[in-house]
Parts: sequence; C-alpha cells; structure tokens
Amino acid sequence: MNENEDLLFISRLNQHPKLRERTEALLRIVENASGDCAKADDAERHVIEELRKMGNDALHCWAGKAVQKSAEEFRGQQPGLHGNGKKKSVGTRPLA
Repeated sequence: MNENEDLLFISRLNQHPKLRERTEALLRIVENASGDCAKADDAERHVIEELRKMGNDALHCWAGKAVQKSAEEFRGQQPGLHGNGKKKSVGTRPLA
C-alpha cells in the first residue's frame, strides 16, 4: 500500500467505529499486548473469537446502510411519501 491508499483505508475505517475497535483488538492479539497468548492455541482461540465479533459487527454495519439505502430509493420512487416517526394516536374514542 502506498501513502494515499493508507490514508483512504484509515478514513474508511474511521467511518465504522465498531470495525476499527475489532481491528485494533486483532492487532493487540497479534502483538500479544496483554501477554495472555503464550501458546498458539490461545492465540488461535482469541483470533477466532475476535473475527466472529468482527463479522457480526460488519453485518450490522452493512444492514444499517442497506436499510438506509432502501428507504432512500423508496422515497425517490414515491416522492409524496415521507416518514412521520412514531404515531401519536392512543386509539379510537369509545362511542358511548
């Protein structure tokens, strides 16, 4: 990677704080910052757990973006419609 690619990568990563946290956690495992990975089995267990969490966070980020994009596309197709938030109605009044 050259310097421009590095800056672009960091910029993109900063847009996803959860993924940045997971990436930093993986680096701590690789660097054995906490000192609890004395054996390959320990390191493997920590890496697998962190990658599982990263995958979960990545899918949550993706889902949030997909919902937002879908809503924007729908609003573009139906310009008269717009979200009004939570309904304020408490129901219908009784007749009697």
